Amino acid sequence: MKLLIRDANSSDKIPILEFCKNTFSWGDYIEQVWNFWLAEGSLFLAQKENPVGICHAFYSKDQIWIEGIRINPDFRRQNIASELVKHAEIIGKEKNLSFSYMLIDTENSISLSMAESLNYHIFQTWNFYTITPKINLNFKVTHEKSLNRKLYSHYVKSWRWLPIDDESLASLYLENRIVKSTINEKNSIAILSDSEHFEKTLLVTLFSNSNESVLEILSFLQNYSMENNYERIQILTREKLPDFDSLESKISFNLMKKLLD
Repeated sequence: MKLLIRDANSSDKIPILEFCKNTFSWGDYIEQVWNFWLAEGSLFLAQKENPVGICHAFYSKDQIWIEGIRINPDFRRQNIASELVKHAEIIGKEKNLSFSYMLIDTENSISLSMAESLNYHIFQTWNFYTITPKINLNFKVTHEKSLNRKLYSHYVKSWRWLPIDDESLASLYLENRIVKSTINEKNSIAILSDSEHFEKTLLVTLFSNSNESVLEILSFLQNYSMENNYERIQILTREKLPDFDSLESKISFNLMKKLLD
C-alpha cells in the first residue's frame, strides 16, 4: 500500500500512542507533548492502511527543528522516517529556510544512519545532566547583559536548539535568564528557560570554560530552583561536568545539521 503523509489530527492520537508507549525502557513522552504539537501545527503523520509513523517540525527564523520521529515497529526499515523528514524539509524550503536540525542519541546507530543518508552531519555533541534542587547559598554569579553571539549561537528551549538572535537576547536579558560566573578570568554561562511541555522543570543551556566557575553555576541552579518552585533541573552542555552534589549524567546526543539546498 502506498505511503501517505498528511497533517495529524486529534483522532490519530490513540493509534499513535499505542505504538509509542514502549519506545524507551521508561516509556515515551509523546503523550505529554501531543496536544502541544497538534496545536502548533506541522505534526506530520505517515499512513498506510493505518497510521504508521509521526514527526513534528518546528519552523523558526531560518531553520527547521525536527523532533519526535516515531515509527510503528512493524513498519520499520521501510524508509518511512526518511519520507517524514523529507516532507518537513520540503515545507522548510518553501519557507526559504536555510538549515535543518535534529537531535539523536549518540548510541542510536539506526537513526544516525538515517540522518546521514539524508545528508545530515554531526554538528555538535551535547550531554544531558540532571541535578536536584536544594538550598545552596555557596555561589557567586552575575546576570549577563552582553552575550557574544559569535561564541554562543544556539540555546535550548523546550528541547529545541534555537538560534540566539537579537529578539531572544532582549527577552533573556529582560528576564535575567542569563547568568555568569567568572573565576581566574574563565567564564561559565547558563541560559535558563521554563519547559513549555513539562511542569516545574527548569531547562538550562550551560557553556563552561572551567570547573571552578561551573561549580558556582551549579550551586546557583540548585538554589534558584528551590526559590522558584522548580522540581526538576535539566542541563544540556557540550562539556563533561565535574562531580558535584546530586549531579547525574544521563545521556549524550548528536546535534545533526543539514544545509537546505
